[in-house]
Amino acid sequence: MKYYAFLLLLGIGISNIGEWIYFLALNLIVLDKTSSPLAVTGLYLIKPIATLLTNLWAGSLIDRLNKRHLMIFLDLFRVLVIFSLLFTEDLITIYAAVLIVNMSSAIFEPVSITYMTKLIPETSRQQFNSILSLVTSGAFFIGPAISGLLFLISDPEMAILINAVALLFSGMITWLLPNVDMDQRKDSMNKKFSSKLLREDWHMVFTFSQKHKHIMGIYLLSSCVMVILPSGIDSLEVSFTKVVLSLSNSEYSILVSIAGMGIVVGALINTLIGSKVAIYILIGAGTIFVSIGYIIYAYSSSFLSASVGFFSLAFFISFANTGILTYFQYNIPVYMMGRIASMFQFFEAVLIMLVTTLIGVAAEKISIQISVQIGGWVMTLLAIALVWSIYKGFSYAKWQE
Repeated sequence: MKYYAFLLLLGIGISNIGEWIYFLALNLIVLDKTSSPLAVTGLYLIKPIATLLTNLWAGSLIDRLNKRHLMIFLDLFRVLVIFSLLFTEDLITIYAAVLIVNMSSAIFEPVSITYMTKLIPETSRQQFNSILSLVTSGAFFIGPAISGLLFLISDPEMAILINAVALLFSGMITWLLPNVDMDQRKDSMNKKFSSKLLREDWHMVFTFSQKHKHIMGIYLLSSCVMVILPSGIDSLEVSFTKVVLSLSNSEYSILVSIAGMGIVVGALINTLIGSKVAIYILIGAGTIFVSIGYIIYAYSSSFLSASVGFFSLAFFISFANTGILTYFQYNIPVYMMGRIASMFQFFEAVLIMLVTTLIGVAAEKISIQISVQIGGWVMTLLAIALVWSIYKGFSYAKWQE
């Protein structure tokens, strides 16, 4: 089992590093072809749009298809689409290809969560998730560094090619992993995919959410604190550092590096102690300290104070993410995990677009700093509400057994 866990982590790590290299290269390619910052901004809108187009129906397929086969197919499919970008000049065609890649990635994420939940024994999940957080954090740090080196010795097109090779390698590693769906129920796999089936699945997700309001409430609050609000606030990151803090490009690069260092250091410590800390402490303390980091950053007036905020929020990200993922795996039935994850990620994407728009409008009409401060305080209040929800009744019995 340790061998398979290692292979799974290796595949995820390679795929994540390749994704960072690809996305940064794509930014440069689009800017070079158009000389338009707005065209680059369009790349950032494609991901939530892809989620909206995909996740209402993807969960129904995920829970009924073979997870390992689907992961291999998605890796190979993305290889072909990304490779086609090397021969594409038209901006609309580039956007279409990126949309397809992001739709495939939107399906891949809940598939991989369901697969790893089935593959990793319950007693080892928290430790595995801690290491997974380290792997993804390392990719955040290593990917851009490799991109920088590639841009010095080659061109962005080479970085695109390397990502295609990385995904191909990831698919080959997944092929070596075991089939975890041998005991999958035949009746669910043989149902014809239709609008009626989708309505049945949506009703099933809604019924489960109604029956387990506390579980889904914790998951939703966690998502607000760790994904939705950070996405909105981070959209003003460059503007905040340039306009409010008056930092140079090199100082901003150092600030991003400090955040990367905070993520890696936090992930390392989380790997060492995370599996020994109760899930509710990881979620509660992690989200509270992440939001405090954003508050420090929001009220910064200098490079030093912004550095403290960046490092703080980045340091505690892996603790919170490990707790949230493990909680999700323990409390969501694995046979419907794909449908629930996909459905909630759909609403997550809607809220990301809404919050990002509201924060952007507030920055334009009021001020950048006040907008970031409001976002930070809303995040903190939701983190407090999350801690209160945990205190009122955390589903803890399942990992005490």
